[in-house]
Amino acid sequence: MTPQQIAESVGVKFEKVAPGYLNLCVRTGNLLITSGHVSDMKGKLGAGVTVEQGQAAARECAIKILRSVWDAHGTLDNLRCLKVLGCVNSTLEFTDQHLVINGFSDVIHQVFGKQTHGFHARSALGFAALPTNAAVEVEAIFEIME
Repeated sequence: MTPQQIAESVGVKFEKVAPGYLNLCVRTGNLLITSGHVSDMKGKLGAGVTVEQGQAAARECAIKILRSVWDAHGTLDNLRCLKVLGCVNSTLEFTDQHLVINGFSDVIHQVFGKQTHGFHARSALGFAALPTNAAVEVEAIFEIME
């Protein structure tokens, strides 16, 4: 199955979105660079939000990013995920940001292949606050393989 087919088979719905205040995904050359996509889940890891809830928030960010990439490119096929930046709203004592962002990486591995086009470089960082008190924000860079 292709990445597009895999995403659809796990329930990701794709539809064109009217442009908003910011561009959610910009193409330059053969790269697609996304804006940060925030989770609908609110709160702080280490202060009421569990790692498992954070992973669910990161998965939600992955689905939002896949939709934005699809909206800009028209398909998920022929793409390679190069780089991911995961931002976790967390207390100073919380140190499992990498486990939270695994929720995002798991989706990318499932859709694009863990050992192939979904095998990406990644940073997972803790932040004192994120916009709208989102639990997680993620941005990514994809390569168009033509």
